Amino acid sequence: MRTRQNDTLVYSSSRPLPPRGQPASPPAKPTGDGTVRIWLEKKGRNGGPVSIIRGLPNDKATLLALAARLKRACGTGGSAKDGEIIIQGDHRERIAAELASDGLRVKLAGG
Repeated sequence: MRTRQNDTLVYSSSRPLPPRGQPASPPAKPTGDGTVRIWLEKKGRNGGPVSIIRGLPNDKATLLALAARLKRACGTGGSAKDGEIIIQGDHRERIAAELASDGLRVKLAGG
């Protein structure tokens, strides 16, 4: 039983909270082998090609910021979800150059 008024249990979850000053979760790591792969897909998209970037960190905020930067660099639309970024059109070379300037290992795959 808790004796002090400030120690009242307010919320409980199955995982404990980290100590104060510590991040809530470890930093996001790239999925897979650490190589970012850029795919070209046309199937199921009414014949329009899209560049799909896979192997990026699964951190949502980082993914959205990187997607916004790549869309501006390519001058086109796209989206970010489920750990991948989709850019409309075949912009694999431009995307590879942008990601390589960030120090990431990049491979062109598919298409």
